[in-house]
Formats: sequence, C-alpha cells, structure tokens
Amino acid sequence: MTYLRLENITKTFGNFIANDNINLTVNQGSIHALLGENGAGKTTLMNILCGLYQPDAGKIYLENKPVQIFSPAMAIQQGIGMIHQHFMLVPQLTVTENIILGTKLDLRLNLSEKSQEIFQLAKSFNLDVDPLAKVGDLPVGIQQRIEILKALYRQAKLLILDEPTAVLTPSEVKNLARILRELADRDRTIIFISHKLEEVMNLCDTVTVLQRGKVVANLQIKETNSQELARLMVGREVLFQLDKSPHTSGNVVLEVQNLQVRDERDLPVVKDVSFQLHSGEILGIAGVDGNGQRELADAIYLRYADANANLRQISAGTISKKTTNKSIAYIPEDRQKMGLVMGFSIAKNLILKTFKLLPFCRRWLLQYQVINHHAAEAMENFDIRAENPEIKVSQLSGGNQQKVVLARELSGNPDLIIAMQPTRGLDVGATEYVQQKLLAERERGAAILYISTELEEVMAVSDRIAVMYEGKFIDILDATTATIEQVGYLMTGGKVLDSKRSEVNTQ
Repeated sequence: MTYLRLENITKTFGNFIANDNINLTVNQGSIHALLGENGAGKTTLMNILCGLYQPDAGKIYLENKPVQIFSPAMAIQQGIGMIHQHFMLVPQLTVTENIILGTKLDLRLNLSEKSQEIFQLAKSFNLDVDPLAKVGDLPVGIQQRIEILKALYRQAKLLILDEPTAVLTPSEVKNLARILRELADRDRTIIFISHKLEEVMNLCDTVTVLQRGKVVANLQIKETNSQELARLMVGREVLFQLDKSPHTSGNVVLEVQNLQVRDERDLPVVKDVSFQLHSGEILGIAGVDGNGQRELADAIYLRYADANANLRQISAGTISKKTTNKSIAYIPEDRQKMGLVMGFSIAKNLILKTFKLLPFCRRWLLQYQVINHHAAEAMENFDIRAENPEIKVSQLSGGNQQKVVLARELSGNPDLIIAMQPTRGLDVGATEYVQQKLLAERERGAAILYISTELEEVMAVSDRIAVMYEGKFIDILDATTATIEQVGYLMTGGKVLDSKRSEVNTQ
C-alpha cells in the first residue's frame, strides 16, 4: 500500500529551480532511500514535507489523500517526524523532559506518570532507554533513540532520517539498522537520507536518486548496486578504491608530548596525548564525535596561527613543529562557520589569509584584477563550479564550498595539514575529490592529521590510525593491519585487543 506520494513537486528560489517536477512514491512499512549530491534538492524536498517550505506546484498525498502542510506543527499533526543529523535535545534535561518538551501538557504535570508512559513506549519498540537519565550523560547512540522516541511519542507514521549514522560507532549503526527494520515491520514508513551507499544497500527497500533538482531514478534496491547509485548521483563513474601508494615515513614534522587542553568550562578534554607525525604520512584519528578531537586540532593550529584566532588553550604539554617552513593548513569541521565568510565572494574567501600581502594589496588598496585572476586559476585547478569568482560562497553547494577551503589552504604548499572532518556532509563525488587532493599532498611530502568520525574513511585514507576516547589516545594502529571491528571496539573505550601492545605506539 502506498503511504506517501509526491506528484510534480516544484520549488524555485528566484531563478534557481531546487525541485523540478519531482514524482516519488513510498510504500507503507518500507525504508526508502533518498540520494543525491550536495545541492541536488534533497533538503528542499524534505523541508516541503516538514512544512518549512511551500511548493510552487505539485501535490502531496498521504495514504492516497491530498494534504497541505503549511507549518512544522501541521506536519506533526499529519504524522510526519524528522530526526535531524544534529540532535534537537537539551542536555541538561532528562529523557522524559526532552520527549514531552513542546507537546500539550496537563496543568498538573506528573513526571513520574510520563516517565512510565515513555518507558512502556520504548519497551514496546525494543528501544532500551532510561526515561529518568539526563540526556547529556548518554552516548550519542542512545540520544538518537531518544529522537526516534520523540517522533513516536508524537504519533509519527512517517519518519525522515537525515544522515542518521554520521556520529555513530559501527556497533551503534548495527543497532540503528535493527531498530529501523523493526519500525518498518510495524508499519512505520521511513525515508533514509545518506551518503553511505553500503548502508543504503544493506538497509533500504527502494531508492530515489536526485540530480540537479530532478529525479533521475526510482529503483528497487535489489535491482541496483553502489557503483550504479554513485554514478546516478554525480553523473559519472566514481572511484571507490583509493589509489594510495605504500607508506614510507619521512622526517618528523610534528611532535606532541603530554598535551592537555581544557574547554570553555575549564574541563579537561584532551588528556596527556603524545604522538609524532612524519612527512608523507597521514595519521588518522578515529573516534565518536565529542571525545576531544576538535579541541586537539584547534590547539595544534593555535600553536602556529594568529593568537587572535581564539581557539583552544593548552594547559600542559608541548607541541613542536620540526621544520623551518611555518606554513600550516587547517580545514575546519564547519566550513560555513569557521572556514568561510558566507557573505563574501569566492575571490575574497580565497585570500582571507593573505589579503594584506602582495600582490593582492598595494598601498593598503586591494588589487581586484589580481584577486579575480588568482580566483579564476584556483577555480580551474580545484574544479570549483561557479559562473565567476564574484559569486558569493553562500550560493555554492557544500562540495564546492569545501573546494574553496581546500584551494585557499593548500595554495602555499604547506608541510603540515590538519583536516578536521574534511568530507562531512559531502556526497560521494565531492568526498572522492577531497580525498584525492589530500593524497596528492601526501605524495608531495606533506604531513597530514586526518580527523573524522567516519570509520571506513579513516581506515581507507590513513597510514596509521589513532583511536581517541574521552580525550585520550587509546592506541595507535597500523592501518594496513587494523580491522573495523578492532577500531570500533577501541572507539567505545575498549582495552587494546593485542595483549602484547601494552603501551601506545607514539612513533
């Protein structure tokens, strides 16, 4: 039975067509994948379903009945629930308080009764959650279950999950897959948005692929494969196997000894971390988000960047750069908040670090002809797809925004590169491009610290893998011999599996 049907949905923003005559059908009790590269129109389409946008044309049908959704509140009334990639939870509140927040409550609220009600709801869907626990004390996998419970508590029949596995460990991904399959078996309908094609192949029943706002394929999962889906998404063949030469250690570029970093609350977040990073090497850092990776990256960058950068403060330990070249590239995890000035043009973003220097500035005046020529060359070299350098970066897709960051940071041939979640939110084509660029820098001899919560990505790109848990390096492994199960186990705080390795290998 068809639960959701979209007919000829069209949405424009000025002259830009975000959704172009989209037709889509999702059966009740199925898991339907929605794929597309950055800027393909997935988010706009889901925002229409959730009542944030109104379509310019087309109709929405739920259980073959036409509906109009003018607001998020109306979407909830229609049984549509959205589980966002970044959880909408209040850490200081309990599970029960988070779930009932925003719902209609009795004047005499009985939290004990509500907790029991939520406990029974969680139990009925085999969701192991303590209703009285404070959300901030729970791991991200449990927090995601709370988001699902929030939607079920509001009687959601259609669940939309946006990149739901981005912050999960491998074991948590398996648990989520089990939960979603059970929900589907109990007649919940699920739209699954992801860039991880293997997860789509293993979990979903059907798939719709968008490209530049149009539907290019509606397929049964059993009739396709990851390679075909990637090609449909980006319009070309995508290389899934990275062409990485064997690792040969060069000279030490960066040495960190007994580093300790405290956060804004003056709590320790990086705890006694030591390692060396060599030229021509990629040291990957694997771990669940929030275990000190960002603070570590910021602290290293602060050591060599402008002190006004207002990044992390080092409370103990040393960071030593062993080369005379002072250049350091930093690819931040949030390109829109830290990597780019969204209101600036491509050309201006490319000179953010050098706008005071020749040839971009003479006698305190910016040389716009030189700046635009520099930008045009960068756009060609880094395949930044835009009409001209004067276009604001806010108008670019996520992949092209990241290419602007890469073009700026790699332009000075840095000998040390810190890449913090460099492919977060990117489609398979843009991910492949970023990884190939960083591998080219490795071949040139740069030392690269590659930090990502995407375990398969870290294992594919890295020469060595440091596993970080609660601010500490649990172990440093050889990427050629490490297994997903081993690294995933360590990511949860497990002890070193090989009893012979009693000390972290910092070399």
